[in-house]
Amino acid sequence: MRTVRFTAAGGTEATLGPRRRVRAPRGRVVLSASAVVAAVLASIPLVYLVVRVAQAESAVIVDALWNVRIATLMVNTLGLVLAVSAASLVVGVATAWLLVRTDLPGRRAWLVVSSLPLAVPSYVAAFGWIATTDVRGFWGAFLVLTLSNVPLVTLPTVAALRLSHAASEDVARTLGRTRWQAFIEVTWPQIRPATFAGVLLVALYVLSDFGAVALMRYQAFTWAIQVAYESLFDRTLAAAMSVVLAVMGIVLVAAERRVRGDQARLGSMVAARTAPVPVPLGRWRWLAHGGLALGALLSLGVPLGALTRFLFLRADTSTAVRADALAADALSTVGLAVTGALVALALALPIGILAARFRSRLASVTEAASYLGLALPGIVVGLSLVFFALSVAPMLYQSIWMLAFAYGVLFLPKAVGAVRSSIAQVEPGVEDVARTLGSTPARVWTRVTARIAWPGIGAGVLLVALTAMKELPATLLLRPTGTETLATSLWRLTSGTAYAAAAPYALALIAVAAVPALLLTREVAGGKRHPEETL
Repeated sequence: MRTVRFTAAGGTEATLGPRRRVRAPRGRVVLSASAVVAAVLASIPLVYLVVRVAQAESAVIVDALWNVRIATLMVNTLGLVLAVSAASLVVGVATAWLLVRTDLPGRRAWLVVSSLPLAVPSYVAAFGWIATTDVRGFWGAFLVLTLSNVPLVTLPTVAALRLSHAASEDVARTLGRTRWQAFIEVTWPQIRPATFAGVLLVALYVLSDFGAVALMRYQAFTWAIQVAYESLFDRTLAAAMSVVLAVMGIVLVAAERRVRGDQARLGSMVAARTAPVPVPLGRWRWLAHGGLALGALLSLGVPLGALTRFLFLRADTSTAVRADALAADALSTVGLAVTGALVALALALPIGILAARFRSRLASVTEAASYLGLALPGIVVGLSLVFFALSVAPMLYQSIWMLAFAYGVLFLPKAVGAVRSSIAQVEPGVEDVARTLGSTPARVWTRVTARIAWPGIGAGVLLVALTAMKELPATLLLRPTGTETLATSLWRLTSGTAYAAAAPYALALIAVAAVPALLLTREVAGGKRHPEETL
C-alpha cells in the first residue's frame, strides 16, 4: 500500500507499505461457491463417462471412434440440429412478432395454441405422423422435432418483446429506417439473448432426443448410443460416443454464448413508457391466421387425431384401461415433475444469477457445466446416477429423490436460461437505487430483483416440470420399484404393440402436460404493464 503524507513545504512524501488485498463482497463469494457446487452436481454424468472411458484401453477407444460410421453419425446429428434450430428460430421469432407487435385478432388465444405443442412428447408426435403418413428419415425427424420445439423459441421471444423498448424503435422509424431496419437495429439486440437461449434449448434437445429419431429411423448419435447399450451391451463404446455428444453440447453452449452477446439496454427501464402501436396487417391478417392454424394442425392435429383413432379402435375388453391406475400414474407424474422442477430451480439460481451479473471465466464455466445434462441422452444420465447412487449414496438408489435429482440435472439448462435471461432484464440501476435508499443486498433481491424477474423464473420452473412429465429413459432406470408414470406405462404398452390400450395414457399425458403449458403461457402473456411499473 502506498502511504502519502503532506509536508510543511506543500509537497508530498510517499512511503511504501504492505499492499492490501481487495476482497470480493461476501455475497459474491457465497454466490460463486453455490454456483460451483451446483455445477459439480450437474457434471456427475460427465464424470461417469470419463471414468468409463478411462477404464478402457486407449486402442479400443480409438478404434471405436476413429471410423467412417462415427463421422456419418456426427454429420447426421449436426445436420439435424442445425436444421431444426434454424427453422425454430425463424418460425418462433415470426410467431412472437405476430402475437406481440401486430393487430392480429385473437392474439392471446393464438399464444395458448402456439404453446400447446410443448405438451406433446416428441415420440408421441412421431408416432402420430408414422400412423398417418409415410414420412421417415431426416425430413420426418426434422418435421416432428421442429413442430415440437418451436414454442421454446416463441415463448421467451414473446416475453422479451413485451419488455423491449418499443419507443426506441419508433425513434428509429422517425429517422428514416424502415420497419424491418428498425427491428433489426433496435429491437433485435434487446430480444436476442432470450431468443438465442430458446434456440440453444432446441439445439440441445435435438442433440439428446432418442424417441423421435428412432421412430423416424434416422441414424443419429442418440440412436447409436441406445443400440450400443441395449443391443450390443457395449457400455464402453456407448460411453465414448456419449463423450463426443457431450463435447458437441459444450461447443453449442459456447457458440450460443458468443452469438448471444450482452443484453442491449436502450434508455432507462423505469422511465415513462408508451404502449407500442400495433402494426396493422390489413389483408395479410388472413395469411397470418392461416399460417398459425397450419402450425397448430401439424403439431397438434396430427398426433391427437392418430391417438383418438386408436382410442376408438379398442374392440375388446382386454384393452380396457382402469381409471384408478390411470389416475395413480397421473398423480405420480405430477408429483415427480414438480419435485424435479424445484431441484432444478435450486441448482439454477446461483448459476443463472452469476452468469447474468458477472462476466467472468467462472460464470462461463459453471453455465457451460449446467448444460451438460441436456446434451446427453436420458439413458446416459440415468446410468451415471445409478453409478453415483451405488458408489456414494446407496440409500438414495431407486428413491424418488434420486429421480427428482435426475430431472433437475437433465433439465437444468431450461431453468438456468430462464433465470439468466430474467435477471439480465432487470436493470442494475434499479438495484443501485434501492441500495442507496438503505436496503441490504438480501432485501434488494427479495423486494426488487426477485419481484421483477419472477415471471420469467416461474416460467422456467413450469417448463422444467412440463419436460419432466414427458421424460422416459432416466425414469425407467431410476424410478422406485412399483412406481409408474404416464410415460413409463405408455412405453410398456407400446413396446408390446398394445397401441389401443396405450392411447388413453398418451392422451392423459398430453392433458396433464397441457396444464403447465397453459400456466407457462399465462406467465408470459400475463399483465400488460412492465413488471417495474408494479413496484
